Amino acid sequence: MQVRQLPLARGFAWLGEGLVIWRRNPALLTFASLGYLLMLVLLSVVPLIGQPLASLLMPVFSLGVLNTCREIDAGRKAGPDVLFSGFQQNLRGLVTIGALYLAGSLLVLFLTSIADGGTLLQIMTGGEKVDPEAAAVAPGFTFALLIAIALSTPVMMAYWFAPILAGWWNIPPQKAMFFSFIACLRNWRPFLAYSVALMVFCVLLPGLVIGMLGLVSPTLATLFSVPLPVLLIPIVFASFYANARDVFRDALDERREP
Repeated sequence: MQVRQLPLARGFAWLGEGLVIWRRNPALLTFASLGYLLMLVLLSVVPLIGQPLASLLMPVFSLGVLNTCREIDAGRKAGPDVLFSGFQQNLRGLVTIGALYLAGSLLVLFLTSIADGGTLLQIMTGGEKVDPEAAAVAPGFTFALLIAIALSTPVMMAYWFAPILAGWWNIPPQKAMFFSFIACLRNWRPFLAYSVALMVFCVLLPGLVIGMLGLVSPTLATLFSVPLPVLLIPIVFASFYANARDVFRDALDERREP
């Protein structure tokens, strides 16, 4: 698998490229992105098995959204059913990736129990009701958060490109997660820039605009903030595809050859 090593500036470009993809077919991409989130929410509310099932199928629906972006990027016509296209592309491998990601995430949470006695684990798993304010001042809670961030980063790196690698190139799940980790590691500079761009685009700028509108009219600020996620979420999802297209461009070009 060919992985390109990109300069830092490419990370700032991915959001703009995501915006371009969204503008080509905003209706379809919005449906796929919000449909992905809705499916995970509906699955997670199923008693007992809901949350594990949502984790197992997360790569499947994630691939469906990325397939949507790919079809739009290629200028091909696609319908709403493309959200479920992941069920036809190495389904077993995708579910295995979901299981490995779930296991890694749970392992990270269990390791944080060393620092805070399991407070963060209880909050994240919903096993017991915990007062967030009391948890914030609990001994070791801040250290547990730092541990969670540090250990969950490599888990996320291993997952980031794995659904694409397993779905588009039929790479076995363990190898897909390994290649994903290596691809993220080799491109840590553009991903750092991408993280800054996401923070500015999705948090700082909207917060600033809403705050300024709130000074003029609280009602106007509310009206602006309600549809904002519907606009931001599809663009962010399209930017996920943009960085995958950038990192694996050579492999994608080979895949298009007859």
